[in-house]
Amino acid sequence: MALATTIRLDLENLSCAGCARRADGALAAVAGVTSATTNFATRSAEVTGTATTADLTAALRTAGYPARMARTDLTVAGMSCASCTSKVERALMALPGVTAARANLATGTVMVDHLAGQSADALRDAVGQAGYTATLRDADAPTDPAASETTRTARRAALAAALTLPVFVLEMGGHLIPAFHHWVHTTIGHPQAWWLQFVLTTLVLAGPGRGFFAQGIPRLLRGGPDMNSLVALGTGAAWAYSTLVLVAPALIPEAARAVYFEAAAVIVTLVLLGRWMEARARGRTGAAIRALAGLQPRTARVERDGTATEVPLEQIRPGDILHLRPGERVAVDGEVTSGTSHIDESMISGEPMPVEKTEGAEVIGGTVNTTGALRFRATRVGGDTMLASIIRTMEAAQAGRLPIEALVDRVVAVFVPVVMAVAALTVAVWLALGPDPALTFALVAGVSVLIIACPCAMGLATPTSILVGTGRAAEMGVLFRRGEALQALAEVDLVAFDKTGTLTEGRPELASLHPAEGFEEAEVLRLAAAAEGGSEHPIARAVLRAAEARDLPVPQADAFEARPGFGLSATVDGRHVLIGAARLMTAEGIDTSPLSATADTAAGRGETPLFVAIDGRLAALLTVADPIKPSARETIARLHAMGVRTALITGDATATARSVAAELGIEEVLAEVLPTAKAEAVTRLRGTGGGRIAFVGDGINDAPALAEADVGIAIGTGTDVAIEAADVVLVSGDPAGVVNALHAGRATLRNIRQNLAWAFGYNTLLIPVAAGALWPVAGVMLSPMLAAGAMSLSSVSVLANALRLRGLKPVLTPRGATRPAPTPRRAAA
Repeated sequence: MALATTIRLDLENLSCAGCARRADGALAAVAGVTSATTNFATRSAEVTGTATTADLTAALRTAGYPARMARTDLTVAGMSCASCTSKVERALMALPGVTAARANLATGTVMVDHLAGQSADALRDAVGQAGYTATLRDADAPTDPAASETTRTARRAALAAALTLPVFVLEMGGHLIPAFHHWVHTTIGHPQAWWLQFVLTTLVLAGPGRGFFAQGIPRLLRGGPDMNSLVALGTGAAWAYSTLVLVAPALIPEAARAVYFEAAAVIVTLVLLGRWMEARARGRTGAAIRALAGLQPRTARVERDGTATEVPLEQIRPGDILHLRPGERVAVDGEVTSGTSHIDESMISGEPMPVEKTEGAEVIGGTVNTTGALRFRATRVGGDTMLASIIRTMEAAQAGRLPIEALVDRVVAVFVPVVMAVAALTVAVWLALGPDPALTFALVAGVSVLIIACPCAMGLATPTSILVGTGRAAEMGVLFRRGEALQALAEVDLVAFDKTGTLTEGRPELASLHPAEGFEEAEVLRLAAAAEGGSEHPIARAVLRAAEARDLPVPQADAFEARPGFGLSATVDGRHVLIGAARLMTAEGIDTSPLSATADTAAGRGETPLFVAIDGRLAALLTVADPIKPSARETIARLHAMGVRTALITGDATATARSVAAELGIEEVLAEVLPTAKAEAVTRLRGTGGGRIAFVGDGINDAPALAEADVGIAIGTGTDVAIEAADVVLVSGDPAGVVNALHAGRATLRNIRQNLAWAFGYNTLLIPVAAGALWPVAGVMLSPMLAAGAMSLSSVSVLANALRLRGLKPVLTPRGATRPAPTPRRAAA
């Protein structure tokens, strides 16, 4: 029965005494709460009872008064298998105030979500009581725990190998070369050879192998055995039996007087070699994060007292002016103040072509300047840069636990105790039914079962694939903000898109210009651009950009007058210009019938028609449209080829939405959807057989839909609100990233399933073999040495399979979100 505890929570959004009462009510309604008191003055609540912190924070979040939370990252030494991560998580979750703990075997870290004010010492102590050592990790300075582990384990493995080699040669050399056995017998002597093996093996177990006993035995005594316990029991049993034969042979039947020092020494050496290979492979799994962390230069040239001076990166402050030469990396995020250049942003966005940067353009820390020199003003530095944000996002995703891992957790929770029971049963059966020397057979079989059943591969199966998969996706411009999104995205049945800014560029452009009889296209565009020069309307900007793209001289307009709901009028070079809808022309008595059919056709294509009149005569028809992004059509086609259906959710008129959907090949259309109803539209799609749904959007109004969908995918060039609500972010702003994200998710989930199938299948098949199942039919016993080698091979195989994801290729290449204004199409002759 759980003991009652008192938990203090700091609350947000408490603005009055009524808020405090409502928070009290929400907490009191949670099962297990015996008393709840909210203090408006201190903005805090005290709760007594047996309710979990997770239940309390969920109730407060639903009520609109969320508890203030914090996150602490710990580096944990000693985690070596899946049961280790489970023990660490359980120990942390038992602390009052902890809402989530996610241990990652591949990185040797644990991410803890807890109430603000939770003591870091309490977290470390909880991990220590579980038998592991935890240290605080700086979230803004990613470390490589695998690097130090690799060095440490390599030294231990090398020492163990040096001590084990003579033992192995003395014992096994005679089996391989009979003459060697006679040489040992006549020179060293048989008893002396056994004593030499005893000394060297004891050094192996007490030196490089000491960690197995120091960690495994205490955990066994606490009732939580792990992989170290299995190795300690197996090698300890072999050593103890052999030592007994050596020092008290009378206690052992003569037929069973054999020593297994070489088995104990070789097992330790092989397990250490396996761990060294695992550490090396795990070091490679985090390569993407380390590559990103290495992008930022250590120094930059900053203007100080009018002179560009080289200063350390940590001394740069927002507002500083930095100088950037060709070939240099951008130090921090900023805004160009002068100069023109092209910057390679491929490592951040996945876009292969360098992006032009001129005055006012944004530059991103870590990207590479290619051609020109720039001056830029620092806007975000240190942990606020996009690069630092990307690294934190990747680390959070890589620490995530996929739903598929629930299977691993359930199995591992009982796996080690079951293995120990199987080993004990194996020994008992061999002692009762085995041939002489039964004790020897029982020892060999029992030790082999303990060694080969280590669940290391199970613990590595999922986190290593997540590490490599999310890292490779980031290199393709796809950021998974939550690891769980990998599995959810891989199982998506339908992708719904917002239109403006997602499938389209998000800004109107002049699509076509149709001059009336007696008017020249260039002259009409010049006068129209001049008239629109006094307006800030997006359509006016589109006309101006089109004139600038054709290098037309745009004069200053006089007598500008905006006519809301109709259009505008202005005088340009002494000529009266009208631009607007058909109703403006009708009000001015101008006949639009010569171009009405063309206007209707353009409207059917989703374009906005505007008439231009000059000096009282119809001069032209302009059509304005939000251009579809270059990769949108191929994106939709690829999704269909991958077996995923598509839908369009937009607030545009039905005719416009259906026109865009038809042009792109989108199957379902939900048009004229109010911003507040986009989440309901996602729910409606799900209810009509949509299955699992991903929604792609970029605006503030898309945030509820992004949160409602099974997977929310935000265009990286969109608003911060949309990005925060999403599970996946496409850094380049190109919809092609949706295909790459789906491809990465499917490939990673497939890789995880392969790893789990191998890890589970391997242990399931080889435990009976280790127990001696082949002896009755083939007369074969699995040597403990071979069992140790096979166990290590299993883990290395899982890691090698995960590393194959590093070769994942993007299905589509992002083209970026910034495009020059197109030249308007000419009217057909």
